[in-house]
Amino acid sequence: MSFPLNPAQAEAVRRTDAPMLVLAGAGSGKTRVIAAKIARLVAGGTDPAKIVAITFTNKAAREMRERAQGLLRAQGREDAASAVRIATFHALGLAIVRAEAKRLGLRPGFSVLDPQDLETVVAELAATADRSRARKAQWAISAWKNALVPPAQALALARDDDERAAAKAYAGYADALSAYQAVDFDDLIRLPVELLERDPAARGRWQERCEHVLVDEYQDTNPAQYRLFRALVGERGRFTAVGDDDQAIYGWRGATLDNLARLPDDYPGLVVVKLEQNYRSTTRILASANALIANNAKLHDKRLWSDRGHGDAIRVVAARDEEQEAEIVASAISAHRFEHRGRWSDYAVLYRGNHQSRAFEAAMRAQSIPYEVSGGQSWFERAEIKDLIAYLRLIANESDDPAFLRAVGVPRRGVGQTTLAKLSEAAAAGGTSLAAAVRDRAFSSAAQPRAHSELVAFVTLVEDLRRRAAKEPAGRLIDELLREIGYEDHVVATCDKREAEAKLQSVADFTGWLARKGETDRRNLFDLAQMIALVTMLEGRDGEGADAVRLSTLHAAKGLEFPHVHLVGLEEGILPHRESIEAGTIDEERRLMYVGVTRAERSLSLSFCRTRSRAGLRVDCQPSRFIGELAQDDLRWAGQPLPPDEAAREKAAGAERLKALKAALARR
Repeated sequence: MSFPLNPAQAEAVRRTDAPMLVLAGAGSGKTRVIAAKIARLVAGGTDPAKIVAITFTNKAAREMRERAQGLLRAQGREDAASAVRIATFHALGLAIVRAEAKRLGLRPGFSVLDPQDLETVVAELAATADRSRARKAQWAISAWKNALVPPAQALALARDDDERAAAKAYAGYADALSAYQAVDFDDLIRLPVELLERDPAARGRWQERCEHVLVDEYQDTNPAQYRLFRALVGERGRFTAVGDDDQAIYGWRGATLDNLARLPDDYPGLVVVKLEQNYRSTTRILASANALIANNAKLHDKRLWSDRGHGDAIRVVAARDEEQEAEIVASAISAHRFEHRGRWSDYAVLYRGNHQSRAFEAAMRAQSIPYEVSGGQSWFERAEIKDLIAYLRLIANESDDPAFLRAVGVPRRGVGQTTLAKLSEAAAAGGTSLAAAVRDRAFSSAAQPRAHSELVAFVTLVEDLRRRAAKEPAGRLIDELLREIGYEDHVVATCDKREAEAKLQSVADFTGWLARKGETDRRNLFDLAQMIALVTMLEGRDGEGADAVRLSTLHAAKGLEFPHVHLVGLEEGILPHRESIEAGTIDEERRLMYVGVTRAERSLSLSFCRTRSRAGLRVDCQPSRFIGELAQDDLRWAGQPLPPDEAAREKAAGAERLKALKAALARR
């Protein structure tokens, strides 16, 4: 290997003949181990095309691919780098569905619809105009699919009226997807599981293609993903599952630690390797992380350790309220960066919920500190922007059925699910797109006259814009599109005043950006539609490397690391969250705190508010119980005097920094 592995890492890489669970603590080099094991398998004669590495995010897949490619090039096996399949669970599922489409009753050109594409379908099936109820039903359907619960069983298990309505919608939802020749994200796992479990020939084919399977972040798998994993590895069990039960923070989206607990039972020959050496954090930070997580019940005991030195004490600050907390944090970051001559990107502010970012954004702006917000909603994920992108995609490509389905429903045109199902049948029978099928004779005679007239008007508008798109300025066409469909009236009619203002401003910003792009880059509407698809696909890369403080939810910060971390809003009711306290699921909240603590490399600061504004009222707050579970000897509360030995070290370090600063000023 081109880099040294510690003994535990080397053991995890060396064994390729047995099912293996690698318990990889935070910062213990798990990506290094997975990449090294891929290289080891290739060197040992495994066909690289039969090695499958599964991740949960595209970013993780890219990083793993880059690491593996570097090692394979060092072995002189550049040919193997592109042959190894490194993908997310859903990308692998999509590959299986595409290859087995005929056996799954799908045509080769089936569509993959995202949750927002299907929101109106669920709302209609659930017979509700209330978006929150429709979304709740959609979440329930997704949860049933991920648990592999069919519609009939979901109805039998329903506990109240809302669940019964969702279960009834579930049955119609499956029929609607079938009529549209479409699948949703959950189907990309569910359909391969059902196929591989019922069809021995298909199972044999895919097990042959998956000689060794490596799964990253194994603790985040849900029941359906575990069954897909089992179907692929079979009884041979040639796999390497890499995970950490202490970082299992996605129970709310179906992930379960039962999948970790089941491995030794399902694979009696399982080899367990623990990676406990941490390459990220100081001893003091790890001491608090170990003390905190020791309060949770353990599937496998492990204790992180580091040779990166003792490090600074963990600072704890009690603020008057959220505004003062944000000001204190912003000032501390600014002063620390100046004193240590660091980069803004060395600092992260981590919090439990997106709503907590507002005060910190205001404080950063007030002190002219550049920042980036992650874990919130991306511009391209906003419903109003996706509405417009659907129109642009459809103008550029008549065959984009998912774009057709979204655009035709915004604004509502009196075209219901029954009409769209008939349109889909006509498109399937004629082998055409939904847009082309609108003028199909069979569909024209089967559809209600008013609905058909609306569809013809819709398609005519799109066709007119498509004819003009190559010649006329993009900005003018976009403005005309918005006027023709009455988008502003639609938003005002379907949203409350504040939400409508926010959406319309978002649309104005987006269309202005598109118009400027069209003018400055001399791009027509077709060019812009293609560019948007690329930007949407690659979004998140452009910000990487920017010199800015990262403001992030704890969930979004998982997998990242920063030299200096401020963990904020550490109050009962926030972390741990009020709903978790009521439900008795404190363990997952403690793991979330653990993830936050272990993001820090060199320094960690904690803060909480004594009062906080809630629903317009000022309420008293209690510090989080998790602060009391840390290694108390390593905490330094604001205003608390330092011990004599530490005070002396601080004084000496301060004198050295002052001396260096004076010398730097003298050189100017």
